[in-house]
Amino acid sequence: MKVLVVDDEPAARAKLRRLLAAHADVAEVEEAGDAPSALSLAGPFDLAILDIEMPGGSGLQLAEQLRLRGLRCLIFSTAHTEHALQAFELGALDYLHKPYLPERLATALQRVREQLARPAPQPSLAAPPGEWWVEQREQRLRICLSDVQWVSAADNYLALHLPPQQYLERGTLGAALARPAWAGLFLRVHRSHAVNPQHVMQCQPLPSGEAVLTMRCGQTLRVARASRHLLKQLSPAR
Repeated sequence: MKVLVVDDEPAARAKLRRLLAAHADVAEVEEAGDAPSALSLAGPFDLAILDIEMPGGSGLQLAEQLRLRGLRCLIFSTAHTEHALQAFELGALDYLHKPYLPERLATALQRVREQLARPAPQPSLAAPPGEWWVEQREQRLRICLSDVQWVSAADNYLALHLPPQQYLERGTLGAALARPAWAGLFLRVHRSHAVNPQHVMQCQPLPSGEAVLTMRCGQTLRVARASRHLLKQLSPAR
């Protein structure tokens, strides 16, 4: 298999390369220290092992870009366990915690072998840039992301608000905002919601240190105190 290792720590890349060399079916290993360098390498790859926190773009964002280039299997690696949920939501086969252990890598590679042995998925319809597929009852609809006024989270679901319509999909707000297709469209002003600045009609600071936004449809949304500084990035619609 052809493997891509992306990590901004040279020592971590070197250790993974040594551990991978012990597996006879690992024919080629390419490595990069950041997302732009990884995207410059010739693919596609059978497996990518991506560090989550890196300069030049996170591993979560890089994963979707590599998938578009034919990546078949994905493993995330990090020293921080709080990203595990996001990793599996993006379809990762496994999650390696640093420092790497040979036995743990062997288990992950066995999952990769099982995945590669399965028939390759058939091509599916993909929304063009700026659009997104959503579910509505028993059908799928394609919407313009620029029409989404805000995105809210509840438990394991997301709600995309295009008043008077609302569409639900599984996932977390953090993972959704990390998607390359959504990059730069939404501003997270609260733990439970992110807004499209082009649909903000009014911003009202509150004495408590929070603020209230009024959206184009008339809905009001709270801005958390910790996110108050983000109001400078808003470009209210006129």
